[in-house]
Amino acid sequence: MEVEKGKTAKYLREKLGGIPEQAKERLKEFNQQKKKITEALKDGELTVKQLSEKLEMPSHEVMYNLSSLVKYGQVLVGDIDDMDEYFTYKLNK
Repeated sequence: MEVEKGKTAKYLREKLGGIPEQAKERLKEFNQQKKKITEALKDGELTVKQLSEKLEMPSHEVMYNLSSLVKYGQVLVGDIDDMDEYFTYKLNK
């Protein structure tokens, strides 16, 4: 089954007269956060805690964005850290 790209946006335009500004702003923010995470991972594998500290972003936001990046194959789960507490994450090259 082929997925139609832009289906949600098309629905919103037809049924609601457009995409709400709040949704556009949230998507823009979400994409900026994902870009920051992928840029940080270019230097090597990092844990959620390390990313959170490096990006000055709450760990729950880092985890939310990482789960999306992992789901769509942009980021891979690496090894567990030396203290057996956290998994590392790395870019899928």
